[in-house]
Amino acid sequence: MKRRKECIAMLLVGGQGSRLKCLTSNIAKPGLVFGGKYRIVDFCLSNCVNSGIETVGMLTQYKPFLLNAYVGVGSAWDLDSDVGGLHTLPPYVGPKGGTWYKGTANAIYQNMNFIDQFNPENVLILSGDHIYKMDYNLMLREHKEKDADITIAVLDVPMEEASRFGIMSVDQEDRITRFTEKPKNPDSTLASMGIYIFKWEVLRSALIVDEADPKSENDFGKNVIPKLLADKNRLFAHRFQGYWKDVGTIDSYYFANMELLGDNPSLDLYEKKNKIISNSNADGKPPQWIGPHAKIRNSIISNGCNILGTVENSILSPGVYVGEGAVVRDSILFPDVKIERGARVDKTIMGENSVAGEEAVVGIPVEAPKEPNGITIIENNLKIQPGTRVESGTECTL
Repeated sequence: MKRRKECIAMLLVGGQGSRLKCLTSNIAKPGLVFGGKYRIVDFCLSNCVNSGIETVGMLTQYKPFLLNAYVGVGSAWDLDSDVGGLHTLPPYVGPKGGTWYKGTANAIYQNMNFIDQFNPENVLILSGDHIYKMDYNLMLREHKEKDADITIAVLDVPMEEASRFGIMSVDQEDRITRFTEKPKNPDSTLASMGIYIFKWEVLRSALIVDEADPKSENDFGKNVIPKLLADKNRLFAHRFQGYWKDVGTIDSYYFANMELLGDNPSLDLYEKKNKIISNSNADGKPPQWIGPHAKIRNSIISNGCNILGTVENSILSPGVYVGEGAVVRDSILFPDVKIERGARVDKTIMGENSVAGEEAVVGIPVEAPKEPNGITIIENNLKIQPGTRVESGTECTL
């Protein structure tokens, strides 16, 4: 038995992210590009490292190849040590067979042997599809001080959004008195962030009970947490004060990226403290090249970009090319996108290696060419032919 660890993390990254449409056709949502050089999964992994959590189990399922290739053995985050490290945990077949992960709780249940080998006091459960910076040590400290069986990170949300989350009521000590997953008529605005710290003994027993229940959906929010609350376990809320964003839809993903721009971005990616670490191949690309007639305003430009035209209020990932006379506005361009001479791209998310041909117009409605009224999406590796017009709000796939 290894030395008992105070806390290990289990990171759930197997979601398809179907609401992100063709952007996740080839990769799980946590592997999606964000903020130019980053991927969504970078935020949880960086939070773990910055919080001193050195053992992370990453539970994959949907389209895992590109995500696994990006994360590798975790060396970019110093998670390749022999005292813990990053471990990829796909569904597997054992002597009694095997199944896909049936829900968040079942995913952890299928990996109890992995957790047992580290004999942790506590287990941190994370969803790998949110954008935020968080010191998990503050949450762990509260968890231990209150002798909690479970601590749930919470955020106060507007009442009109509360039905999208697990909602809870608490007493004066922030002990949870009621928990309802996505209530139709919420009576509180205290929302679960999908971040939990469990005492391992409590979690282990709860998972076994949940798995034995044929009526359970094997989900933490729908089943495990309400059952533990009903059984009088000690559940507490940890109030988070920083920036947090669920980027599970096209609109939320787009606007979370746009919030990185301006003089006072909602999330500061440039502060040295608790920096977000990336395994981007940008380090292997040359510096940006800004041509003599290029115009750039309020934009993030990553390594390897070659800008000859105009870029405004946009985020360009590594290796993007914008040709002479081309205009890119209010857009997110994934790695190695090419905008050829004279093309115009407005309010568009362009997938990796996609191309807007010469004089193409992407994201402008035919009826009102100056007023983009929807987010256009271009799938990876798709070429928009020269002179083509793609109306605003269109999803273009191969």
